[in-house]
Amino acid sequence: MSASLLRRGLELLEEPGQREALQELQRERDGPRVVGAARRRKGTSQPGRNKATVKGRVVKSAIEEYHKKQPVNHLTANLKYMLKGRIVANKAITEQVLAQNRGRKSKDQPPKKAVKKKPEGTVFTEEDFRKFEREYFGRP
Repeated sequence: MSASLLRRGLELLEEPGQREALQELQRERDGPRVVGAARRRKGTSQPGRNKATVKGRVVKSAIEEYHKKQPVNHLTANLKYMLKGRIVANKAITEQVLAQNRGRKSKDQPPKKAVKKKPEGTVFTEEDFRKFEREYFGRP
């Protein structure tokens, strides 16, 4: 940040009337000769033209620059955006995209899912067995 922007920012923050008091103190400290020499040096440049500024340039406030560079939390806006659309992609397409983006190394491959075995059981109930026994063996 340049000295002029810093000075301008400090001017915004100080109380009215304080600047004149500071300038008076500076003049007393420097003495009349130094102030006169500074005026003479200023007078040597072309009158009415300030070479330190660029044509059409707007001097910005130091406070505005400070606020511009502060980190902004975009969490709420991002959450609104993400929760706004409820369209869910097809599971097969999602898997295909993930497979394309995976590397060929074994560390990039997802762990293989174990196939769940169904518990082996009969389709017949006890009542069916009794009924079969009665019909086959002829027992009541």
